[in-house]
Amino acid sequence: MKERERFASRLGFILISAGCAIGLGNVWRFPYITGKYGGAAFVLVYLFFLLVLGLPIMVMEFSVGRASQQSAARSFNVLEPKGTKWHWYGYGAMAGNYLLMMFYTTVGGWMLSYFFKMATGQFTGLDAAGVGDVFYGMLASPGPMTFWMVVVVLACFAVCSRGLRGGVEKVSKVMMTCLLLVMVVLVVRSVTLPGAGDGLRFYLMPDFGKMMEAGAFEVVFAAMGQAFFTLSLGIGAIAIFGSYIGRSRSLMGEAVSVTCLDTFVAIMAGLIIFPACSAFGVSPGEGPGLVFVTLPNLFNAMPGGRFFGSLFFIFMSFAALTTIIAVFENIISFAIDLWGWSRKKAVCVNLVAIIVLSMPCILGFNVWSGLSIPQIGNIQDLEDFIVSNNLLPLGSLIYLLFCTSRYGWGWNNFLEEANAGEGIKFPRGLRVYVSYILPAIVLFILIVGYVQKFTA
Repeated sequence: MKERERFASRLGFILISAGCAIGLGNVWRFPYITGKYGGAAFVLVYLFFLLVLGLPIMVMEFSVGRASQQSAARSFNVLEPKGTKWHWYGYGAMAGNYLLMMFYTTVGGWMLSYFFKMATGQFTGLDAAGVGDVFYGMLASPGPMTFWMVVVVLACFAVCSRGLRGGVEKVSKVMMTCLLLVMVVLVVRSVTLPGAGDGLRFYLMPDFGKMMEAGAFEVVFAAMGQAFFTLSLGIGAIAIFGSYIGRSRSLMGEAVSVTCLDTFVAIMAGLIIFPACSAFGVSPGEGPGLVFVTLPNLFNAMPGGRFFGSLFFIFMSFAALTTIIAVFENIISFAIDLWGWSRKKAVCVNLVAIIVLSMPCILGFNVWSGLSIPQIGNIQDLEDFIVSNNLLPLGSLIYLLFCTSRYGWGWNNFLEEANAGEGIKFPRGLRVYVSYILPAIVLFILIVGYVQKFTA
């Protein structure tokens, strides 16, 4: 059997795992829900749930990957007790990775497209309506959207084709370093704008009265949801990187490093967006509206706005591309682990498959715009709903049960793998919490997510 590839360095593992977790949800969803649910007080609640919800599940995914030395397509087969059916979830994990890329590649294309538009001055001189027309015109044009999606897919598969060390690790290190440097420059620009103080106070000084105005239950549930979804847990996207590392370091310590980096990017995104919005008297909007309509207007009004706008969209592109490269590596490993394909064959087949599978999302905004699912929305909304509201929580539940149940891999096996090596150990005293309380919380998130979706 061919020996599995290994990361060249611990830093590479941490940066790539963080790159997988750090996505557009950190950058546009986190500031939006922070604004909606009371600012700094919400951030504190979110950080608490990140620690008690996200961290244990991440350690479990890493452990299953490292112990099995396989991707999610085969990891359960290797570790499950004989005669059990845990391996059935391998299909769910694979479906989750493909579904995520069916719409994420399109959004990555939007980011690259906007970097190009901003850098070439296409927003210069446009009023608010004109900036809005650029975005909605882009959605109405399947040709340019397909072009940018294909550029993203080709570029990211090209990186993966060069192997784990020579491609994925090397490029992700550069991208993540650039992403962090660009963020620092944008934060400095944003917090020094005249009138930025109100936005900073709202974001950094907890006011629990504001949180209560939004409703305590709503705030707690939103914080739980964001903490849970921000790390992309449940579809084995993180587990693959566990299979590429040795046993010299404990996995709790590594998961803490990845979670801290993910949180740092989310917090910094807020330091870019809240002071800037405050300085120019705009409210942080939701999702695409904030990034593609509000912020280009804001950059138009800012001294040196074209330069800082270009920096912002290259930063957004890096956030999207690091996730796409990480998930593509997972998808390639499915074919290698399941069928023994060469990396080159896995890249070529999946490159064509992802381009074809990404087309419904693009066409859902224009040619197929009449196709809408009640209470869910267009094709992109449907794909996102299947992943975010179903596969992520269900998959996390399966990882939890698999690692704690005597009918699965089991608590002692999990603990032995997680705590092998130097570093922070996973506390043995958390057994009752991760075996019973945490699965109940994940189930609660799944059910309440459905109730909110279909009763709103």
